[in-house]
Amino acid sequence: MPTLNSAKVAVSAAWDFVTAVDIGTATHSGNWTPSYVFTDGTGENQAKSVFADERTLTASSTENLDLAGALTDVFGNTITFTKVKALIVQAASGNTNDVLVGGAASNGFISWVGDATDIVKVKPGGTFAIVAPDATGLAVTAGTGDILKIANSSSGTSVTYKIVVVGTV
Repeated sequence: MPTLNSAKVAVSAAWDFVTAVDIGTATHSGNWTPSYVFTDGTGENQAKSVFADERTLTASSTENLDLAGALTDVFGNTITFTKVKALIVQAASGNTNDVLVGGAASNGFISWVGDATDIVKVKPGGTFAIVAPDATGLAVTAGTGDILKIANSSSGTSVTYKIVVVGTV
């Protein structure tokens, strides 16, 4: 198995508010850029593997991504995640339908939601990201809690999405 040199996950938001006042304008600017760097290991701010892919689902279809034993890294090695440290799903801007994340019927990877039926809707062009950099991360339990369901929200057109999973094995 290759060694993870590093993985970085970053989110950025910047804003400028401007309003006219009696004399001149008032401005408020802000910038918020949390970022996480993972090095090789299983502790806090550490990970061992990355799964990254661009995938397409036909109209009204779903797929179950088995996080513990069915995905492969870029070198073709099977990945058996035990903890997810970051999960990012980006829906293509050309999609008509939403990309749905979560809600597996059985053996669902649910340590990141409140209930097994919870689903996140990723709108066309949108991104969903969750990061758990602590030592415990988001637990993956092989055979009982390792299925991440991804679905196309409707009929008529396919959806394309990119996914990145950073975690320990």
